[in-house]
Amino acid sequence: MSWGTELWDQYDNISLHTQKGIDFLERYGHFIRDRCAIEMEYAGKLRRLVKNYLPKKKEEDDYQYSPCRAFKHVMTEINDLAGQHEVIAENLQSNVIREVTILVKDIKEERKKHLQEGARMTANLVAQIGNLERARKNYEKAFKEADRALENYQKADADYNLSRAEVEKQRLNMAVKSQQCEDTKNEYANQLQKTNDMQALHYRSLMPDVFRQLQEMDEKRIKNIKNFMIHSVDIERDVFPIISKCFDGIVRAAEEINEKEDTQMVIDRYKSGFQPPEDIPFEDLSAIKSGEVPPPVNHVPIAQMRPAETVKGTMSAGKLKKRVGIFGIFSSNKNNLSYGDNKEDFSDLPPNQRKKKLQQKVEEISAKIQQETAARDGLMKMKGVYEQNSALGDPMSIEGQLNESSHKLDKLKQELQKYQAFLDEAMEGISNNRAGPGTHQPNMSPSVPSRRKGPAPGHHVNGGHLHRHHRNSGGSGGEEESLSRSASDSSVSNPTVNHKQSAPGTPLPSHGSSNSPESGLGTSHTSLPDSDPEQDAPPAGEDYIDGESLPALGVCKALYPFEATSEGSIPMYDGEELFIIELDQGDGWTRVRRQADGEEGFVPTSYIECSLYSYNNC
Repeated sequence: MSWGTELWDQYDNISLHTQKGIDFLERYGHFIRDRCAIEMEYAGKLRRLVKNYLPKKKEEDDYQYSPCRAFKHVMTEINDLAGQHEVIAENLQSNVIREVTILVKDIKEERKKHLQEGARMTANLVAQIGNLERARKNYEKAFKEADRALENYQKADADYNLSRAEVEKQRLNMAVKSQQCEDTKNEYANQLQKTNDMQALHYRSLMPDVFRQLQEMDEKRIKNIKNFMIHSVDIERDVFPIISKCFDGIVRAAEEINEKEDTQMVIDRYKSGFQPPEDIPFEDLSAIKSGEVPPPVNHVPIAQMRPAETVKGTMSAGKLKKRVGIFGIFSSNKNNLSYGDNKEDFSDLPPNQRKKKLQQKVEEISAKIQQETAARDGLMKMKGVYEQNSALGDPMSIEGQLNESSHKLDKLKQELQKYQAFLDEAMEGISNNRAGPGTHQPNMSPSVPSRRKGPAPGHHVNGGHLHRHHRNSGGSGGEEESLSRSASDSSVSNPTVNHKQSAPGTPLPSHGSSNSPESGLGTSHTSLPDSDPEQDAPPAGEDYIDGESLPALGVCKALYPFEATSEGSIPMYDGEELFIIELDQGDGWTRVRRQADGEEGFVPTSYIECSLYSYNNC
């Protein structure tokens, strides 16, 4: 199959066909260019989508659950997928569009050259044909003139009336015309031979060669389009393994979703360790009026409790921090999730949350110790190198950094030991709590706050005036001055106010019924050996200020067992009911009185459920 033989007379159609082929090649190049733009736009939109849906810093806590973690992995894979579409666009741009542009330019130039050559050859043939036509016309004219000259001669020769001169003239004219006819005939034959030779060369050699070159050019165009299409597919196929890995990553991320694990994570994150509150008791108003039962209690959530005001109208606890109690854990307030950051040992947190916070703190400090140890080891190696070769540096220049590193390590280790002790206490408390009622739970705070202690022994009231006695206190050696607290100030100004404000049926223990450090009764174990209890006793007729029992502000119920491990605190068992004689002032402790023996002391506020009497505006 050759255009030169099969299409020898289709020069114009071949020229038109090759032009359409070039136009199609350019159209295909535009298609690849627009597709690259679409791939880039798609990749950009995928990246923008990932950016919009990636978790913000404030949402990182919520992305601990397996669906959220899987979604985050999906975003990563989609981002990688966008990168592969960018690779496709870049490879199509550099390997296909560039080659198409070059090929279009080359084919246009080649086609122009071949068509110009064909046009030149055709023009030569047309010119030769024109020469042949002129030679033929000259021959035809000469032939006609010679034929007329012959006829005239024959007529003259047959006419006897003409002279011999006239006949000879016609004969000579006939001979001239015959010679001219013969010459034009020879010229015509010569031009015809030349035309035939040129025409044969034109249609059998020259133009077929031009058509063959045009055919090769068009086949080259078609073959390159084929290669471009295959190469475009290969470019996409090359990124298929990576795209497949992205899809596999999405599938793996989805398969890692575990509903049971998320359920447990929600429990671990929000579990407080508290028990649900009991039913609110029925208030029989007639029985309350007759005095058969105590006044009704006002069930006030711990989060809403406020310290009682003194007689001067001031808050005895100063500024209070916002706290969340057992009834506040179901609140929609966002602050419920951020409590526990105000205290070093997280003692204001529920047991489970406290343990979690302490574990995170221990892990954080351990990582810092490991990092600082590695830095110190590097400094030691550097110092050794300097000692071996002083030209590299002065070993003493490392001493300052080593000392600083050692100081940081010591500080971190002390901090780790401190938080590890807090964690051990929390773990022991949780284990005791799980042991059931009757098991004492260790104190969740390092110590009872000293500012919460009541009037020190030796303080007494005479005639409504507050007197102060000195006592030797072990370790302090100074003078302890009592701090006025809510009802204590009332008892100072009016000794009978306690009995007047006590709720009906509230037992008031006798003097000296409590031997706790908070009550200030009895001989303190901190007194010096040479101190004389009788010498410190007040004069006759004077009453101790702590002898006057503080009024009961309400009742509380122990949610967990508590074991008193520090001075001023008292133990309680799970479910035990006690009287509240002093509210929590923001330090996590509430002062209570045991109903059975009247023993007073402090218990953790987070371990109890408080109900205040209705006449207490707290």
